[in-house]
Amino acid sequence: MPHTLNANPEPNISNLLRSRIESGDFPSAVYTVAQNGRAVFADAVGDAVREPQRLPASLETIYDLASLTKPLVTGMLCARLLERGEIALDDPVAKYFSEFGEKNSGILLRHLLTHTSGLPAWRPLYLLAKDREEVIAAIANQHLAYQPGERVVYSDLGFIVLGIMLQKLTGKSLPQLAEEEIFKLLNLQQTFFNPSAAKQTGVAACENGNAYERDMCERDFSGQSYAGWRSGIIWGEVHDGNAHFLGGAAGHAGLFSSAGDTLRLANQFVARSSELLSADTCRLFHENMTQGLNEARSFAWQLAATKDSSAGQSLPAEAFGHTGFTGTSCWIDAARRRVFILLTNRTHERQLPFANINATRREFHTLGAAALNRLGGPQ
Repeated sequence: MPHTLNANPEPNISNLLRSRIESGDFPSAVYTVAQNGRAVFADAVGDAVREPQRLPASLETIYDLASLTKPLVTGMLCARLLERGEIALDDPVAKYFSEFGEKNSGILLRHLLTHTSGLPAWRPLYLLAKDREEVIAAIANQHLAYQPGERVVYSDLGFIVLGIMLQKLTGKSLPQLAEEEIFKLLNLQQTFFNPSAAKQTGVAACENGNAYERDMCERDFSGQSYAGWRSGIIWGEVHDGNAHFLGGAAGHAGLFSSAGDTLRLANQFVARSSELLSADTCRLFHENMTQGLNEARSFAWQLAATKDSSAGQSLPAEAFGHTGFTGTSCWIDAARRRVFILLTNRTHERQLPFANINATRREFHTLGAAALNRLGGPQ
């Protein structure tokens, strides 16, 4: 059975999200606020699709989770391998890829997991590599902006490397590995990479073409042509260009899921709820591994202690969370066993620039925490 949410709107949250829809920040939003492993509040507002047809959002709507792929799949898979002793945090990346042995030999797995490798935030790999086989070399050849461990620079490239490493270690594709190690064990039926055409109508739509990435490429990589730009509504396939180039599934992006399944995934990072990890491993998610640096980062997550994080003031410093470019977010207060999930499709039917919705995320957490506090329980 799917992990279905029962509608129980929190009026202040639903009204906030409706106001942001009316302001044009995003066409739809689905949220859940959970405590002790169970959803307490949940609602769906707006339209999951506005073109080529209008489809209202529901609690079953599946969203492109974008960078939530990093912790929910890549982070979880790395944590399971770490627990089994198959990898170690201080393993050099060069142990798995000889391409890193020449220029960037100082990068360790912990640097990739905490975004302290010094690798740049983003590069259009579809311009730098002829095919998927050249991707690792293209990343390894990048000039490091900082020495490993010196500064947090959020990097898609680091998690792309982790995803390819997982495939190399296991001999399985990332979707196959995620299915065997996570999705099947949790009975997730609305979570996958590369939605089939049959599921399209249940998926929230994204951008019309690749205008955002195309603008970045034309600005920073002028003179390099690319024949793979998509036109029309990106709907039922991954929005991120590098993930699309890598076959729809990568270590940094490509995961699709509903709010109910996302909650089931999020609970696996909380010691008293997890069915996949030990309590000792779960501590890694709220441990600050970047003390003294510009961001507080744990194993695959950002900590609320980070200045100006999307957590806001209502979550404790050790709460951990992540956002996705398409308009998704998940924040976890493990000590209180609280989870806050907000899924939107802010890239759909919106002219550039896309809305910065971090203020909405913070207000969502404030309202959600206050609503839980009114019900009693851990505060």
